[in-house]
Amino acid sequence: MTRAILLWALVLAAGAFALQWMEYQFLARVFPLKIYIAMIGLAFAAGGVWVGWRLNARQTTGAFEPNTAAIAALGLTRQEVRVLERLAAGQSNKEIARTLGVSPNTVKTHAARLFAKLEVSRRTQAVRKARDLRLLP
Repeated sequence: MTRAILLWALVLAAGAFALQWMEYQFLARVFPLKIYIAMIGLAFAAGGVWVGWRLNARQTTGAFEPNTAAIAALGLTRQEVRVLERLAAGQSNKEIARTLGVSPNTVKTHAARLFAKLEVSRRTQAVRKARDLRLLP
């Protein structure tokens, strides 16, 4: 925690220093106004990219553990979870049916129930939401 506080303090101090330097340069009329606007825009863009990268970084700490609480809360059966895993692998209904030893109509039924429970309408949405809920790695 102390490291994070010190890092942010350093970032803010560097930003304040840069703004003061630019203000001095502006007053001294060394650079035209467009250069200052571009420099500030680049600084904000770089900061936004950095913050977005830090917030969206996936943490890989060991083996994947599915969120059993979410599975129970959604009421997913083991077979539906297996179908969801195969959907995430990009298999078609026929491939999933062959892998699980069921008919393609059964796979369609499981997929429809999955979509209803996850409140989505497409396979890609189901996989994305399952990953967000930590149901899939």
